[in-house]
Amino acid sequence: MIVADTHIIIWDALSPEKLSKKAKAAILEANGNDGIIFCDISLWEISMLMNRNRVKVDVSYKEFINLLFNSNNYILQGIDPDIADLSSKIFKNTENDPADKLIAATAVVKKARLVTADRTMRSSSEVTTIW
Repeated sequence: MIVADTHIIIWDALSPEKLSKKAKAAILEANGNDGIIFCDISLWEISMLMNRNRVKVDVSYKEFINLLFNSNNYILQGIDPDIADLSSKIFKNTENDPADKLIAATAVVKKARLVTADRTMRSSSEVTTIW
């Protein structure tokens, strides 16, 4: 099982050439096995990106989300008390945004590797990443 950062979800759907070979392999393997954790905060991030025209698709937001969930073995993960608590403590030495903290905390709590191109998260010893 892996956790997909928001940009990985988008890139996998719209620009797979942006994914590293390791990221592609991890997604393929997780799809065939126990799945890919899709953090609920990514729903909000995708909506914001679409509303700001930073992600452009020819369907509505809801249709796009449905297409995403039909394309991969995604498992929607909400914020639980453990994730919320850890997200307030993780990456103490940086100014990561709250969504990144929630996604990273989800990976740690679920004991899953995080697929991300984010350099701050990749350089942290607090979360195991794939890129």
